[in-house]
Amino acid sequence: MGSLGPTVLGVPLDHVRSIAKDNNLNKHAFVPETRFGIWFLGSETWVKFVLEVAINDLTRLIGQTSRRDYDVVLDIGCGQGKSFRLLKQQFSPRKLIGIDADAEILDKARAQAQLDGVDVQLMQGSGAAIDLPDNSVDILFCHQTFHHLVEHDKAIAEFYRVLKPGGMLLWAESTRAYIHSWIIRLLFRHPMDVQKTADEYLALIRKAGFDVPPERISYPYLWWSRNDLGLLNRLGIRKTPPIGQREETLLNLIAIKPRAAA
Repeated sequence: MGSLGPTVLGVPLDHVRSIAKDNNLNKHAFVPETRFGIWFLGSETWVKFVLEVAINDLTRLIGQTSRRDYDVVLDIGCGQGKSFRLLKQQFSPRKLIGIDADAEILDKARAQAQLDGVDVQLMQGSGAAIDLPDNSVDILFCHQTFHHLVEHDKAIAEFYRVLKPGGMLLWAESTRAYIHSWIIRLLFRHPMDVQKTADEYLALIRKAGFDVPPERISYPYLWWSRNDLGLLNRLGIRKTPPIGQREETLLNLIAIKPRAAA
């Protein structure tokens, strides 16, 4: 595996230089992870406490409408491929596609797919410009990816375009409250000015044309997404505030492209 080369706070120096030229992270199509972030997203901690929890919750939200198998499943922002095995187990796709903007990360995803014995088509690209035909995807899995993107309107329009009528967007995302928290600012890198609240993300998805029934929305508020990492709750000092009395840190939902869009 090639070296990442010189870095500043874990970000490749060449990328830092390119950012410095315009002094605005938000002008880039996506913001690459820090060295710590790359390590963490390949860890079993990530798989157990973040990825598996999200997929289990999304499966619950799909409910009885879930089929045993699907034709095409797309993992947008697939990262290091830790999701491939889980998506194969849950949805038995005839074709699994993984897209990521980072070529080196795709190499990790390829190695992970081989290790897990999963057949996957890997593509380098952006969520804002997906190189797939219209109406070609049954399930689009977007897990902890959208907050790395800058062009939100373009990306959600692309999600809608590539999904088949009746197809599902499986969305599990961090909100502005979490991305702006001290621990995330310290350890990771994101385009900060484009981050949205849970309500703003929900409005964006519905504006794009998706149906999002209220019963298919979840606000997990997991311990690791809180500013105190859930410590005050575990010590009995503070109770978890109910929905409507807290700023949501996570948003999971199932969005459906209407069949009338055919």
